[in-house]
Amino acid sequence: MSSFSNPGHYILLFSLHGLIRHRDVELGHDADTGGQVKYVLEMMQSLSLRPEVARVDLFTRQIKDKRYSSDYSQAVEPINDKSRIVRLPCGGGRYIRKERLWVHLDEYIDRVLRFLKHEPYTADWVHGHYADGGYVAMNLAEYLGIPFVYTGHSLGRPKLEKLIEEGLNDEVIEKKYDIRRRIEIEEDVLEKTDRVFTSTQQEVDEQYGSYQNHPLANYTVNPPGLDLHRFYPYHAQDQINVLGEEARAALLQELRRYFYEPEKPLILALCRPDKRKNISALIHAFGQSSTLQSKANLAVFMGIRRSMDEMEEDERAVLQDALMLMDHYGLYGRMALPKKPGFQFDVPELYRIAARLRGVFVNPALTEPFGLTLLEAGACGLPIVATNQGGPVDIVRNCKNGILVDVSNLGEISEAILKILNDPDAWHQFSESGIENVRAVYSWDSSIQRYLDRLVAEPQSSRKMVSAGRKENPVARKLMQVERMVILDIDNTLTGNSQATARLMDVLKAHREKVAFGVATGRTIDSALQHLKENEVPLPDILITSVGSEIYYSGGEFRDTGWTTHINNKWDRERLRGLLAEVSFLQPQSAETERQFKISYFLEPDVQHLKTIRDILSGAKVRYNLIYSHQRYLDLLPQRASKGKALRYLSFKWNLPLNRFLVAGDSGNDEEMLRGEPYGIVVGNYSREMEVLRGKWRVYFAKNTHADGVLEGIQHYRFLEILNEK
Repeated sequence: MSSFSNPGHYILLFSLHGLIRHRDVELGHDADTGGQVKYVLEMMQSLSLRPEVARVDLFTRQIKDKRYSSDYSQAVEPINDKSRIVRLPCGGGRYIRKERLWVHLDEYIDRVLRFLKHEPYTADWVHGHYADGGYVAMNLAEYLGIPFVYTGHSLGRPKLEKLIEEGLNDEVIEKKYDIRRRIEIEEDVLEKTDRVFTSTQQEVDEQYGSYQNHPLANYTVNPPGLDLHRFYPYHAQDQINVLGEEARAALLQELRRYFYEPEKPLILALCRPDKRKNISALIHAFGQSSTLQSKANLAVFMGIRRSMDEMEEDERAVLQDALMLMDHYGLYGRMALPKKPGFQFDVPELYRIAARLRGVFVNPALTEPFGLTLLEAGACGLPIVATNQGGPVDIVRNCKNGILVDVSNLGEISEAILKILNDPDAWHQFSESGIENVRAVYSWDSSIQRYLDRLVAEPQSSRKMVSAGRKENPVARKLMQVERMVILDIDNTLTGNSQATARLMDVLKAHREKVAFGVATGRTIDSALQHLKENEVPLPDILITSVGSEIYYSGGEFRDTGWTTHINNKWDRERLRGLLAEVSFLQPQSAETERQFKISYFLEPDVQHLKTIRDILSGAKVRYNLIYSHQRYLDLLPQRASKGKALRYLSFKWNLPLNRFLVAGDSGNDEEMLRGEPYGIVVGNYSREMEVLRGKWRVYFAKNTHADGVLEGIQHYRFLEILNEK
């Protein structure tokens, strides 16, 4: 990531789940490909049209799955000269629902950092959408030291309440939705975000109001805009094009297949097959009202519906319920449940067809956080009937385009529809008010203007990071630009000779702009920091501690959670402890030497003892990494953890080849990190177990001891001279 000034703002949007592409968006494909996908795509495009924006990138998940279009595997999809969809791997190539992405988010953060390293602009702020995108953006904001803004779209606590009301028990809820992890992340987001953008005041007061950290966040109500080039009024003849005419003809032909009297007014519903959308209430209301049936037809479009046997269980249940109600009330010829509308052009035409037939759009959802379909209908001139809970309250107050009802009262639903259908003046007033007010209040131009006004005008001193006393990570930007890394063991390598340590630090200080300095030690983070302070060693950029089981930046405050997630795989600390509890020749080290991913013992040198330990653990089929050093210290770590593996992780995360690393050590717990592509130095005062490295490629045995041995190795490899020659 370059350090020069941007010609405008560089904005990073994160929306990880669902199927996201620029054209032919598969809205309604499943519960993860709905309004949020539409929101972020249109937001990105609208931002890119602003002169003060240099670039906006929408980051999502790369999908390589034969069941889905190859479009979703394209790494970078340019939209225009200032916007792109960037797809990075997250949890493998197979398409999975959002609830299964949580464990892969730290991996995704690392991949974003790798991507940004070679970008010409420096990001100005990150914007996370939904809890998964919020988690990624929150962590990146800390790494990059930039503002973090958030849009929830839907929230875990209100969803949990609804699931409990529906009779689901905790075990089922957790297994399917991992809801408590989501709520924990949302609480963390509210504590750390600089600003939350919501679509309605109800979100702020009621939905976010249920969170403990609700008072800590700054909120701005800024509803999304609408693509008014597509959602134009039903009577705007000058905007009709060939594609629109074709879509209209195809939809009219489809609807005529279902209705005895297709010319009657059309009651339209458009939603995902989700129980919370409460579509059964609308069918009940229609089925129980002979007056309504005589007056109008009912059409319910439930997304891009596949064969029922390919649908999720919950979606299939909603569709089956609708079909059974249709049969129960004998609504054949008066009700349509079309299978697969083409959503790119058909949705706006669907609203316009219903408007030309003097119909009504109905959203009977039990709760509706926003209600984008109500705006779409309003922009096309189609009056609405909607739930009196959530976002529709704001929409109807602003647009005056319909009637709000208690959707648990079937009579209210049918009465409101009939009131509009039976009064041509009321229908016309609702229609024209919708067309006019949606354009005035809910255009993307006005939404983006409010968005930029808030973020650009916000002084740095008011940012959450500053006002809450949180420090920014001062190293991340450096690590995205350095050309070399020097990683040294502490005891008996970096330290042990104070004058040599000072000489080495002076050399590294002279190259600090291009060289990152790090340590790799068996010490815990607190012990390492204290020892470095006592030896007057400047704070390193990177600290690999506890024999490679933890990674920190600029001290103990910034722990690399990606590394933590990576090594936690199949780590069972308590079982390992139990298996070795009765081994007489093992002596546990003091509690302060141990960590979450490090179990430590004293062990006198004995080949047979080491074999016994390996036999016990391997026989129990546990995953571990055993490291023995200084002929005395035995450490058990996760299988994925060690100094050497931590080194390779840093290489991946910061996109710096291993042949740009120089490492130095003196004992057995340094051995792995000295093997392979990095330039390795064994200092002159090494332990005898290091003899196994003699003669190995890129391992230099220095004659000088301690830090002077490191300096000797640096000169041997001409490691820093190469930088001076550039």
